[in-house]
Amino acid sequence: MRITFGGLQSSGRHQFASRSPTSSVCVPVVAESLVPVPPPLLLPLLSDPGSMSDGAGMGSKFVGIANHVWEKVCEKVKRAVVFMDYGCAESLHWVGGISKLLQAGAINVKEFSSFEAGLPGQAKAVFVVSTLLKGRTADIIRDIVTLSSFQYCVVITAVSHNVHLFANNVTAELEQDLVFEQFGELLCQWMGNMNYTGEVMHLPILIAPIVPHLFITTAYSSFFSFVPQDLKLINNTRPDKKKFGSLNDVDYHSLPFQLQTQIRSLVSSLNSVFELLQLKEECFAVGPTSRIIAGELANYSQAKQRRKYGQFKASVVFVDRTLDLSGSVAHHGDSLVEKILNTLPKFPGLASDVQVNMVDLTAVQNNEETENMIAPGCLSQPNDPSSKALWESMFNMKHKEAVMEVRRHLVEAASKENLPIKMSLGRVTPEQLNSYVQLFKTNMKVLENHCGLLQLTMATVQTLRHTCYSKWDNFLAFERLLLQTLDDSDVPCVLTQLLSIIKPHGERDALDYNLEEILVLLVYIYSVVGESKLDETMDKAECAVKKALLRSLCDEPNLSQILQQMTGCSSASELTSNIATDVVEQVFETLRGITRARAHMKQFKTLYSPGGNTHQVRISKAMFQPLVKQILEEIFRPDRPDTVDIEYMSGGLTELLKTGFSMFMKVSRPHPSDHPLLILFLVGGVTISEVRVIKDLVSTYKPGCQVIVLSTQLLTPLDVTQLIFANDRLHPDIGV
Repeated sequence: MRITFGGLQSSGRHQFASRSPTSSVCVPVVAESLVPVPPPLLLPLLSDPGSMSDGAGMGSKFVGIANHVWEKVCEKVKRAVVFMDYGCAESLHWVGGISKLLQAGAINVKEFSSFEAGLPGQAKAVFVVSTLLKGRTADIIRDIVTLSSFQYCVVITAVSHNVHLFANNVTAELEQDLVFEQFGELLCQWMGNMNYTGEVMHLPILIAPIVPHLFITTAYSSFFSFVPQDLKLINNTRPDKKKFGSLNDVDYHSLPFQLQTQIRSLVSSLNSVFELLQLKEECFAVGPTSRIIAGELANYSQAKQRRKYGQFKASVVFVDRTLDLSGSVAHHGDSLVEKILNTLPKFPGLASDVQVNMVDLTAVQNNEETENMIAPGCLSQPNDPSSKALWESMFNMKHKEAVMEVRRHLVEAASKENLPIKMSLGRVTPEQLNSYVQLFKTNMKVLENHCGLLQLTMATVQTLRHTCYSKWDNFLAFERLLLQTLDDSDVPCVLTQLLSIIKPHGERDALDYNLEEILVLLVYIYSVVGESKLDETMDKAECAVKKALLRSLCDEPNLSQILQQMTGCSSASELTSNIATDVVEQVFETLRGITRARAHMKQFKTLYSPGGNTHQVRISKAMFQPLVKQILEEIFRPDRPDTVDIEYMSGGLTELLKTGFSMFMKVSRPHPSDHPLLILFLVGGVTISEVRVIKDLVSTYKPGCQVIVLSTQLLTPLDVTQLIFANDRLHPDIGV
């Protein structure tokens, strides 16, 4: 029968076909064996399993997997033009960058786009993608191949064959990867000769090692946990008698097809990584989205088989970001790296790095016309051991210590190269650091030797000089004031204080808050207060803030990217009063939903501890209590009580019986602290401050335990506003 991918047809030899419920593209109906086979291509990583006992060195094992996967990609790129999408590019960015592929023999590395193609005479192409091989992805590959003169094409996808089957409603069980085989036939058709070679394979390109204990799942940067407002959207598609009462009632099969596919892809990728690590994990969840993901991983058929042979026990705790949005937008953290990520612009195409202006290290004048002439620097320095060590130190240190560490490395490098550096003690200033940097400018060899160090230094200098940097303390002061106000009064009083700083564009100066920053403060307020009563006073306070926001939005001369996504308008001239009013109403509907995010919880219901008062005299201040801190303190309690809000997700009948018997027999109920390795997966992103809190708590409460943090991206406050107010969480773009 004929099979189509992305609108083109292949004369397949296979006799099974099915149609996706959300796509008219017809695909092969095949299935792979459910019995997992140990992946020989990565077995060298596990040659010394003893080094992983008691969780020791597990961070280096994760890093090793990320590197080794890209080594397998490198085996395919000799004399090839490489086309790569952003999800895979960000993973590569943190393990070696483009030089890794060029050193392996790649001719060129290009963006995965229909506007790219190979040059005449270039016979080989390698496509590295993080998506399903159908829909838009298949169309782009077709466009590139048909515009080129390739004779050999290799497609490497981060999505397993099993997920390709799921995405096409396949339940049949066959052993061969027939979806990949038939896509290989399509490649030959597009190349114009069936005697040419088309090869398709899967590699688990999932994680990017930010530091040895933090890993980002780069292809899932837009994935975010449910916001209470999503319940209404889910129920809109259900009959009245089958509507869910809360997000806790929502199950995997009731989700839209796109989200089901994305979750299945994430679960499959995690299973591949855990298989390479030979893990035997128990899954726990905090929050409705995490419950679905953890449940899918616990009951994933291939994961069940893997756990039968896993050697190293671990606990995996999934946590919903929505439960603590205050922590994701707060400015409590005393971290230089966090301030860099918040201040400098994003590196093009990447979610977890910034671009550093390197013009000052050249003879080019630094102005708006020249800022894009010189390739930007970045924070990731995987190929320079000294710079990599500095990056990890900056990540783990407090702000002042990190700035001094940058200066120390700079002085040592200058002394090593016999540069005429003048040492000065005391406070480190951006002017001082910049004067040291200028010493490297005149010697190209020296500049090349210390390029990584200079990028990190320039990032520090540009952050300390930036106009937004001075706002950090303002944010922190306002957040502390909000906590004290909440301690003494109620939400309407807090909103009244906020009202005074909402100004339209024409009345703002450089230190005033813009519209996006006001949204950040609103998210902080509504998340930290939790459930609050809705009365006339609250309505009046909200109405005043809505009017101020509406006036400010309508006064914006240029819409930022976030405001464009929220309003659906590409320019201020398209924004009407009705559109602006609808957007403001939707914002407050979402904010009110956020206050209910922890309504179902018993242990983690509040995010701040009220101050203490004696005879009308305050003896302690109200303090913000991050959710991750509360979770870890509960996990590491010596008396090991039942973790009410940390739900154990059963992976089968044995575990279910074990959990049930524990209610009336002396059977140990699974607990997250049972094993020497704890993996925390924050669904929706994590901040630098939270990673540092986790690291410090482990050192304090259980230094013998190793904790690995996984998350979908490194968050900044503006990322959070985009993910909450301008992101279709229920219908992610999976390319089909």
